[in-house]
Amino acid sequence: MFTVLIIEDDSKLTEMLRSHIEKYEYRTVIVTDFNRVMDTFHETKPSLVLLDVNLPSYDGFYWCRQIRSVSNCPIIFISARESQMDQVMALENGADDYITKPFHYEVVMAKIRSQLRRAYGAYSTTQEERTVILDGLVLYPERLLMELSDRRVELTHKEALLMELLMQRKGRVVSRDKLLDRMWEDQHFIDDNTLNVYITRIRKKLKELGAGEAIETVRGAGYMLRPLWVEEP
Repeated sequence: MFTVLIIEDDSKLTEMLRSHIEKYEYRTVIVTDFNRVMDTFHETKPSLVLLDVNLPSYDGFYWCRQIRSVSNCPIIFISARESQMDQVMALENGADDYITKPFHYEVVMAKIRSQLRRAYGAYSTTQEERTVILDGLVLYPERLLMELSDRRVELTHKEALLMELLMQRKGRVVSRDKLLDRMWEDQHFIDDNTLNVYITRIRKKLKELGAGEAIETVRGAGYMLRPLWVEEP
């Protein structure tokens, strides 16, 4: 089932979109905390994003760039802003399409289906591999590989899960519980030292890439990934 993430602060419009999209047997997720847009994106892993321009805190162009830095999923803007410059900015920031309000819901559905076909269906010429990229560090979760510059290391499945979460939360502390939840469905049967072992292993592999000090232990809180491999200008 395809999942559509709706990032729109007009609750009435959001519910109308949800109702209409779900009639076509797509799953929908609505962003409710506009300070946690990327958290919701990572948790949801949507097939497609519907995104407004005018949003609290940061505008849609900002969130489009953030999404595009970690994903190639289709992004369609839905906005009352009709200027050509807004549409150009949307496309320049990584959007795939732009729909102006007010709109017919059938037009929205047609564009959603079109983008999904191009990305995943009969019109897709290539099935692009999922990657997670952070300041030159590239993780290939499906191939269990990680590379930086001209160096590459192989990972285990658990190591890839650990690195993906740390990279997604760049510069923020990730709790031990959060890491354990990502790596094991039932952490109650996991020895507390097991996570330490995996952190040690991934640090060794980062060292092979020239980024050995990138994972910082934050006592009593968890771990944080800092892009220390990036040279200061």
